[in-house]
Amino acid sequence: MSTLQVKIDQTVAVLKQAAREYFPVTFANSLGAEDMVLTDLIAKHQPDIGMFSLDTGRLPQETYDLMQTVRLRYSVPLHVYFPSSALVESFVLKHGVNGFYESVENRKACCHARKVEPLKRALAGKKAWITGMRREQAVTRGSLEVSALDLDHGLHKFNPLLDWTNEEVWEYIKANDVPYNALHDQFYPSIGCAPCTRAITPGEDIRAGRWWWEDPQNKECGLHVGKAMPLKHI
Repeated sequence: MSTLQVKIDQTVAVLKQAAREYFPVTFANSLGAEDMVLTDLIAKHQPDIGMFSLDTGRLPQETYDLMQTVRLRYSVPLHVYFPSSALVESFVLKHGVNGFYESVENRKACCHARKVEPLKRALAGKKAWITGMRREQAVTRGSLEVSALDLDHGLHKFNPLLDWTNEEVWEYIKANDVPYNALHDQFYPSIGCAPCTRAITPGEDIRAGRWWWEDPQNKECGLHVGKAMPLKHI
């Protein structure tokens, strides 16, 4: 059995555990390469896991194109959450429409309005949530666990692709004809809001195109920086 197949089986086991022990559970789908792997696995093996995405209002057109493809291809509905117009209007009034470039504090405030607040609504009433985060993506993710108690949201959190490599993610995508964001073919390994994402050059870190004007230690949007208590997992 190949190393990738072992990891696929382990991932499916984690998904089944999440659905069995923590229903209702939902998958936070950012439509990145990792999340498309999970979309495919959930649709094939555990379709009772819910799925949602956050539309910040500033996503690239390619992300919206993929969002529509997911809707047409997979039977699992993709629920889309939007930011509070009042919070976004308040941020723009105070800092300007592109004020997030001016400081880390401003950028995190923008992320809070466009991502963190909608996430809270998306997780309301759930017992667990699932992400596509991997350890090798960033220095801020090196201490993550496959299963943990998310103390900030008061529910369990699963990261079933945590030990997958970038090569394994793409091997799965190619082998299973999984749709993916067209920007990946233009040297965008990590894709967020359009103003905060750029292509990278050969040899750069995989997350170098996200908030490139900031120190790598700050490169999280607020969705995954809360306190967590590791738990036993499959």
